[in-house]
Amino acid sequence: MAKLWFRFQRYFRRKPVRFFTFLALYLTAGSLVFLHSGFVGQPALSQSQAGPAAVGSQAEGAEGPFLGDLNLGRGFQDAGEASSLARRYGPSFKGKDTGGGDRAKLGDYGGAWSRALKGRVVREKEEERAKYIGCYLDDTQSRALRGVSFFDYKKMTVFRCQDNCAERGYLYAGLEFGAECYCGHKIQAANVSEAECDMDCKGERASVCGGVNRLSVYRLQLAQESARRYGSAVFRGCFRRPDNLSLALPVTAAMPNMSVDRCVDLCTEKECPLAALAGTACHCGFPTTRFPLHEREDEQLCAQKCGAEEFESCGTPSYFIVYQTQVQDNRCMDRRFLPAKSKKLIALASFPGAGNTWARHLIELATGFYTGSYYFDGSLYNKGFKGERDHWRSGRTICIKTHESGQKEIEAFDAAILLIRDPYKALMAEFNRKYGGHIGFAAHAHWKGKEWPEFVRNYAPWWATHTLDWLKFGKQVLVVHFEDLKRDLFVQLGRMVSLLGVAVREDRLLCVESQKDGNFKRSGLRKLEYDPYTADMRRTIAAYIRMVDAALRSRNLTGVPDDYCPR
Repeated sequence: MAKLWFRFQRYFRRKPVRFFTFLALYLTAGSLVFLHSGFVGQPALSQSQAGPAAVGSQAEGAEGPFLGDLNLGRGFQDAGEASSLARRYGPSFKGKDTGGGDRAKLGDYGGAWSRALKGRVVREKEEERAKYIGCYLDDTQSRALRGVSFFDYKKMTVFRCQDNCAERGYLYAGLEFGAECYCGHKIQAANVSEAECDMDCKGERASVCGGVNRLSVYRLQLAQESARRYGSAVFRGCFRRPDNLSLALPVTAAMPNMSVDRCVDLCTEKECPLAALAGTACHCGFPTTRFPLHEREDEQLCAQKCGAEEFESCGTPSYFIVYQTQVQDNRCMDRRFLPAKSKKLIALASFPGAGNTWARHLIELATGFYTGSYYFDGSLYNKGFKGERDHWRSGRTICIKTHESGQKEIEAFDAAILLIRDPYKALMAEFNRKYGGHIGFAAHAHWKGKEWPEFVRNYAPWWATHTLDWLKFGKQVLVVHFEDLKRDLFVQLGRMVSLLGVAVREDRLLCVESQKDGNFKRSGLRKLEYDPYTADMRRTIAAYIRMVDAALRSRNLTGVPDDYCPR
């Protein structure tokens, strides 16, 4: 045996290339065996599939004391955490994988037979919901369907578009350019050849989603009529009759048997976003300076019963009950890049979760120009924020979204709109975004586990330092409180537009008011069964609020709103 081993060693000493080749083959074989064992092994359980013991241990961790302190650094536990949060906003950032949980909810459609059955069910649902009626011409200056619209350049499907329009009570859903969805109550365009609708849906290659300036139109089934008649109108309030009625509300019809439904239906058919009930007359129009809907009256002044509805008020000849229909006000929907390169870089700065994406939506509608971003977010680009892909220094966008709070990054901007939000709500909103996406919600296990206290410990100090740094290093900083923007959008948005240096008509701002909800509006922070903030967390955050409030007041600015917390 020893002699054989000696010959083996002498063979490879003479031929070292052979030795290294043999070694490489050996390591490769070992790697393949290791990978194979990983694939055939048991899959790791997601949090939603974990046993009770695991959940219990997480809950126990959540009950421990909160270790945050009043140090105004970022509050990161180590350099690794800081670098990971810095990367959080970079173009290469990828959120945590929640695919396991989603798969558990949706079922496993791994087999070809299961996929076929799933496709059949989806097609049957689409057929129940809508009927395809043809390919139609669409003009960007005069849309064929003039209701709401939304875009998704990555995941658009026929069913998704139909569902979006049906939820809002529209009669028609149309798809264009593979990724654009338009809704309406009537088609205002000519029918064209089917061959002109030739583009696959971005999220469903086997289905057609219109073409270039061509709509694939579906008529939603009559089952949705009830949603249109009873669920689509939004109550705006009681308002005094405008001085020049024929100019303020140009469409008028006498209705002896007046009802909310009849007036809303009439104004919807006339493609008007406002329906005003005045006793036995129905008026339709748009929000304008002649009828801005800013001065609400006591509802008792409008309390005259409808002729055809015993329990509803239909207003009087002097005081109108106003509803907003589902017709989209297109006066503020056009957007484009700046015609000439801007000489000033203006930041739209905020702590994460403070409503920056919503503010961008409002600014784009108000100015008609795209906003940019310090970091690329593909999901925002796919939803229609076309300035997202431009470099933030390109000068083609009206302002730049940023969450940065370092001196060097702040001083790179010539001016800034600083958006501040209640830290309790901002932290919860960002936690939901981090674990549930832009409009989703974090799972119960995340709130109860170790993630939430660690998140608050790291992010709460940043909420304070973000504002303090922008006040210290920023040039020409306009402070806007998120709560004030929600409460008085017209005035606050006017302040923001003035800083941006764009002349905007009042009618356009009124249009934005009526179209204020964008694609990334969460339905409200999901009500938890318990308060996620411990007493220690609240004491720490309250100290940060007092610091920010003092910093604002020292610069003769309005302090934080009273409802943040007692100071």
